[in-house]
Amino acid sequence: MKKFMNTAETMVAESVEGFVRAHEAVVVFGAERKCIRRRHLTLGKVALISGGGAGHEPMHIGFIGQGMLDAACVGHIFTSPTPSQIIAAIEEADTGAGCLLVVKNYDGDLMNFEMAIEMAGDRHSLDMVVVSDDIETSRTGEGRGRRGVAGTLIVEKLIGAAAERGMSLAELKQLGEGLNRRYRSMGVALNGVTVPQTERKTFALGPGEMEMGVGIHGEPGHVRQPFAAADAIIGHLCETIADDIAAAPGMRALLFVNGLGGTPPAELYLAYNSARRFIEERGIPIERSLVGTYVTSLDMQGLSVTLALLTDEEIALWDAPVATAALRWP
Repeated sequence: MKKFMNTAETMVAESVEGFVRAHEAVVVFGAERKCIRRRHLTLGKVALISGGGAGHEPMHIGFIGQGMLDAACVGHIFTSPTPSQIIAAIEEADTGAGCLLVVKNYDGDLMNFEMAIEMAGDRHSLDMVVVSDDIETSRTGEGRGRRGVAGTLIVEKLIGAAAERGMSLAELKQLGEGLNRRYRSMGVALNGVTVPQTERKTFALGPGEMEMGVGIHGEPGHVRQPFAAADAIIGHLCETIADDIAAAPGMRALLFVNGLGGTPPAELYLAYNSARRFIEERGIPIERSLVGTYVTSLDMQGLSVTLALLTDEEIALWDAPVATAALRWP
């Protein structure tokens, strides 16, 4: 295994320090480096907090800033942050209006964020939105239902913009929970993930194989298939998503093609072109788009497709200004 690192044990801490130093106009460390927060907090605004294991960068720390998160905490690779880290983020970010915690639907994340709310709830007004967009786990009937994957970015962007407008904690929670019915994601990989601590890939594929339905922690999918042309691969992802999401009248579609860490931009844009063509052939016009590497699984050569059906108000929240290390537009 060859990686740009000193030791596996110090890789996350050194990476996070480099991120903060590179974006010091936007973010700072919280006390004892337990979390990262916006350099300039807004008094009286509901604080938006998220977090998860390292290995998904730029999510979540890259989404701290105006129009998205107020704070985030990072665990070890593919490991939830601890309750003490989450409590530190709450203490740092709450300016009087309480905090909404955005949590991906994984057992470890849910357990630790719920524990943090229980421990800090007597001092703060707190609530939680659980992101669950991965179609793969709903198809297999495993665990708590759909995992939270690339759709997390959409939730954090929309709720973040709404918080900037002064929405209350209860209103923001309602917005986040309403989105869960109207977005779906699915991923595909051409190789497994090389985890620094073990120096092994999470799964191995032959030269003519691909894995359908992968997760963002290096999890294999539901089926191993022969490698195919891009249109066939993306068509399968889009067909599965479109069959599972109800397009109601008046909804406006956002298409997000996300790189999982080892896929070059040229291939992502090719995949977007194929996905857009397929979705629009199903009678769902695409009105907003995002293409890039935002929610990763270390060095996984793969991608995911996310389709979100939004209201006019939610489209306006998507278009609202954002200024973070990873997302920025007027």
